[in-house]
Amino acid sequence: MEMKKYPIGIQSFEKLREDGYLYVDKTALIYQLIRNGNYYFFSRPRRFGKSLLVNTLKAYFEGKRELFEGLAIEQLEKEWNRYPVLHFDFSTGKFETRDLLSKAIDYKLSEFEKEYGLEKGDYPVNVRMTRLIKTAFEKTGRQVVILVDEYDSAMLQHIDNDVEQDGVRMEMRNLFSPIKEADPWLRFVLLTGITKFSQMSIFSELNNLENISMVPFYDTLCGISEEELTTQMRPDIEMLAQRYGESYDEMVQELKQMYDGYHFSEQKTDIYNPFSLLNAFKSQKLSPYWFGTATPTFLTKLIHKFKMDLRDLDGISCMSTRFDQPVEHVADPVPVLYQSGYLTIKDYNRQRDTYVLGFPNLEVRRGFANSLFEYANPGKASERDWLYMSYQDFKEDDDLPAFVEAIKTFYSSVSYQLSNDNERHYQALLYTLLVAFGADVQPEVATAKGRADIVLKMPAAVYVFELKYGKTAAEALAQINDRGYALAYQKDGQRVVKVGINFSPETHNIDEWVSEE
Repeated sequence: MEMKKYPIGIQSFEKLREDGYLYVDKTALIYQLIRNGNYYFFSRPRRFGKSLLVNTLKAYFEGKRELFEGLAIEQLEKEWNRYPVLHFDFSTGKFETRDLLSKAIDYKLSEFEKEYGLEKGDYPVNVRMTRLIKTAFEKTGRQVVILVDEYDSAMLQHIDNDVEQDGVRMEMRNLFSPIKEADPWLRFVLLTGITKFSQMSIFSELNNLENISMVPFYDTLCGISEEELTTQMRPDIEMLAQRYGESYDEMVQELKQMYDGYHFSEQKTDIYNPFSLLNAFKSQKLSPYWFGTATPTFLTKLIHKFKMDLRDLDGISCMSTRFDQPVEHVADPVPVLYQSGYLTIKDYNRQRDTYVLGFPNLEVRRGFANSLFEYANPGKASERDWLYMSYQDFKEDDDLPAFVEAIKTFYSSVSYQLSNDNERHYQALLYTLLVAFGADVQPEVATAKGRADIVLKMPAAVYVFELKYGKTAAEALAQINDRGYALAYQKDGQRVVKVGINFSPETHNIDEWVSEE
């Protein structure tokens, strides 16, 4: 079977079409977007195809009909007019200071000014932008299109620095503040980013922008839907299934578990991560491609700032108003985690207008856990590898004492700054470690008389853990028995091992443990 050309890292629609790369046809939706409005904001996580969307719109508005041959929009569009396009791309810049962002904006405006015969002059940015829009309209006789890719990139780089972020915000506000007043000269405006638009953010003047980020009709505008995967990519799935010696249906389930699960509205249309999916097909290997391409710095900063607990994030409930938070001065990590793709919509209650959020898939759950592990044990990759091998040995040999010793080593290396005087802290660390290793593990499993701290399902047995701090392992084991934490698994005929662990306030580590079947 001939290998397709997969557009990994290719953002140019023109290059993609001319060089014969795979393209999942989104042009019917793009046509509706163009026809149904003029001013939009659209947010999606990184590497979800926003740049390709922007470039596709650019090609359309530049009248490059030949690039759309054979696509849905070719039959829908009858005019194919050419418009002047102002394209701003902030997706690749490293804006460590406000001054660097200012210079980048100045350079881009200067390019456009030369194109339309304007002298730069000693004008502020907002005046230059207004002159540019008006001149482009007058010289071409057609309204102007403004496309902005990753407007919030610079702001996210300074999520932990309020002073620098304020300066970056002002630069962006100055650049785009003329858009509303320039309405007579504008045909279409689209701003994309990761963080969701807020009326309190840098676009407070742009109350004419329509936010379509959570509009069900545009769920599949970026990303790959279940239907697109199983129809347009069926040969790709079959090839990967053959590589792993699996059936087509088995591979679909593996892809779903690893890369699916993104929901961008209450409609909960299943969306696959396009970057990971295409990489899996190209490399013929299932791997955490999206999370593996360097965790964004701002995620590490959020983890540090809010001391995140993996258990608190998976299944969190929030009102819809919680999403409308400004990106500057972040006081709540949940909206940013949702908008950046680490959490997604799991359920929606229409009567209460509330959402339940959680990790979309195995790739993100394990990747997030690894980030938390790195936060707790910075720079100790070799130790993580050793712990992973210890877990695999436990999985194969069912040697609980050896695994507990490995856990002790893990706790002894945790930064003292993270040591908290409560059992919840130690429970969170153990759960995070197991998730990072891909274990079938659940925290705080509800029973009729309480919650089991951790339930770990292994090939040889189900392990029910209860953790105590400053008490005894016997007390922990007694709680498992008294409250019947293991009963549900024993009824299923499975081998169940109950494990009581106590942590010492003096050593911040396990001082005793006991188990029974």
